[in-house]
Amino acid sequence: PDAPVSPILKRSTSEGAVASMAALFGFGTSPTIHIEFSDAATRKHVPVTVGGKTSQLSLFHEKEDIRGTVSIEPPKGKSKLEHTGVKIELIGRIELTHERNSKSEFISLLRELDTAGELVGPKQYNFEFCDVEKPYESYDGINVRLRYVLRVTISRQYNTNVTQEQELRVHVLQYEPEINTSIKMEVGIEDCLHIEFEYNRGKYHLRDVILGKIYFLLVRIKIKHMELAIVKRESSGTGPSTFNESETVTKFEIMDGAPVRSESIPIRLFLSGFEQLTPTMRNVNNKFSVKYYLNLVLIDEEDRRYFKQQEIALWRKV
Repeated sequence: PDAPVSPILKRSTSEGAVASMAALFGFGTSPTIHIEFSDAATRKHVPVTVGGKTSQLSLFHEKEDIRGTVSIEPPKGKSKLEHTGVKIELIGRIELTHERNSKSEFISLLRELDTAGELVGPKQYNFEFCDVEKPYESYDGINVRLRYVLRVTISRQYNTNVTQEQELRVHVLQYEPEINTSIKMEVGIEDCLHIEFEYNRGKYHLRDVILGKIYFLLVRIKIKHMELAIVKRESSGTGPSTFNESETVTKFEIMDGAPVRSESIPIRLFLSGFEQLTPTMRNVNNKFSVKYYLNLVLIDEEDRRYFKQQEIALWRKV
């Protein structure tokens, strides 16, 4: 009599039949999609780090046209690909990590690359998105990401659609503000400490230098040292589901030792050394804001801290 067929052999025979059917109809294999910008060799790239992984992204400014090619190859081992259409989309979206289904799109433009048919061998398609204003700067924060992506979709009738995304970076450039006055304030503790601080401007570009001075009008407590910090504050969400995150971008000591009355301490802070700085963003698409503050801190001999925060505006220079 014939020897019984083992269950393992039965299973592998069945899987082999499924694999053969998949190969016959194209299931289980995907075409290759490659997106390339037309000036990829000369366009500036910027490093972007998300989740510990750094990638180089092509940089565009807010009013630049986006042009390039999409290359598609049929699945490996097959010479043709049946599809019901090929399209490319330019998408601008905001992603909030603390909200489900939180992808909010503020740009969604579509270009049809091909109508239904059969792709025989590799094929290239040209695309362009012209005169498209990209209103917001790309941003990667603690709870927020603002991203621009190109998404290519190959639609298929008897199989799942195939998509490929290519992210790009957008910087929004600005001219010098017409009004940019200095900041001058007097703060203190009654009968103990009275200081005056002044910053040369209230708005700075990302490669600027902050100049200022601290003037001691009254000193009756023993100050040990003084430091200045740039604090970044990110606010996302709305109402009771608002999330606020603060991050110290940099902190440095501007005075060591006890000051005396009438003493003046100069401030000079170069912003160009801090790549994590971004332009100030206010209520972007009603989703999030990013603000910056100069935080002046005085520490006395008993390690008590006295501080004063002053908001400044940052912008990216043309």
